[in-house]
Amino acid sequence: MTKIHVISKENEHLYHGRLEEYFRLRHEVFVKERGWRDLHRPDGREIDVYDNGNAVYLLAIDQDRVVGGQRLYPTALPHMLSEVFGHMAQRGLPRADHIFEWTRYFVVKERRMGRTDCRLLAAVQQFCLEEGITELTAVVEMWWLPRWQQAGFKVKPLGLPTMIEGQPCIAAAITISRESLEKVVRLAGLRGSMLVRDAQMSPVLERVPHVAA
Repeated sequence: MTKIHVISKENEHLYHGRLEEYFRLRHEVFVKERGWRDLHRPDGREIDVYDNGNAVYLLAIDQDRVVGGQRLYPTALPHMLSEVFGHMAQRGLPRADHIFEWTRYFVVKERRMGRTDCRLLAAVQQFCLEEGITELTAVVEMWWLPRWQQAGFKVKPLGLPTMIEGQPCIAAAITISRESLEKVVRLAGLRGSMLVRDAQMSPVLERVPHVAA
C-alpha cells in the first residue's frame, strides 16, 4: 500500500536513495512533461535553492518506489513566492511562522487515475494539522483551483493570473482545516493515518526561525 513518508533534515539519511529518485522524477514531470525549460539540468535532477535543510518532503512510496511527492518550506525564510513570484501576490504576501509554502507536487503518470493523488492531498492537510501549520501558499496552474475545491480545500487567490511557461498560473493561499482533511479522506475512501514518520522528529515549527517584527 502507498504510504506518505515525512522526510526532513533529521531523518533524510534514511531516505537518500528515495530523495534522489524524487529529484529525478521532478525533472521527468516538470521539465519533460510540462515543458518548464528553465528547470532543465544536464544531470536530470530537478533541484533548486529551496531543497535544503529547511525543507520538508512528503513522499508517496509504494514497495520502495517513489510514486509522488511534495515539498513544504517555511515562509518565515526567503521562499519561492517571496523571491521569484512576489509580483503575483498583489493582495499581499502571507508570511508567518505557521504558514508554509507548498511546491513541487506531482504524481507519476501511471498513478494519476488512482488514489495516490488523494493520499498526498490528505497527507499535506494531516501533516499541517499535526504540526500547527495553519495555511499554505502556492503558485499553480489555474486548473488546480477546481481540483482543490472538489477535494474540499478552502482556497483564496492572492492575485490575478499570470502566464508562466505558456500556462495561466495563480498565487493562492490554502487554509488548513480538519474539515478539509475529512472531506478528501471521505471522497477517496481512505482509512487511517496517511503519514509514516521514521525516526524521532522534533516539531517543525521549532526548527525554523521566527519572522522578524
